[in-house]
Amino acid sequence: MKKIVLLVVDVQHFLIENHPYNERNVIDNIKRLIEFARKNNVEVIYVRHEAGVGTPFERNTNGWEIYHEVQPNDNEIIFDKKYNSSFLCTDLHMYLKDKNIENIILVGLQTELCIDSTCKGACELDYKVIIPEETNTTFGNVYINAENLYKHYNYKIWNNRFGKVVPIEEAEEMMSNA
Repeated sequence: MKKIVLLVVDVQHFLIENHPYNERNVIDNIKRLIEFARKNNVEVIYVRHEAGVGTPFERNTNGWEIYHEVQPNDNEIIFDKKYNSSFLCTDLHMYLKDKNIENIILVGLQTELCIDSTCKGACELDYKVIIPEETNTTFGNVYINAENLYKHYNYKIWNNRFGKVVPIEEAEEMMSNA
């Protein structure tokens, strides 16, 4: 059994339709990794953010749905979450432990919010976290633009601390050798 999964976090219509930084490259790279994982019998697991009624992430609305270009197959599991971390108040950790997963390839949105919380949560739970380059994205804010947020988190916060940021080809190699 392979001890690695591809974890696709919050690639949802509302976020993509608001055009995050480097949107096309990120979507194309996530699609590439999903296809590669499926061809190499690496499980693809989805996480979807759910918020309350009247929010952009209201259950069963278009904004809540996983973005159509990266839709899960019928046999792929989706964990719904209400907090930034994919592990907080979900069954994700138990599911991964039951499958003896040790390594998580982490992709999705938003860099400084749900990807950051999920990366750090996974590290605290003793998973090896791999973040392929240009597979997470975000939006700018009044203090820092989106490109700088992406670079800061990927190369200053996460790399060699909470995970390893690698070229996409290296992530594919990990999946093929798992």
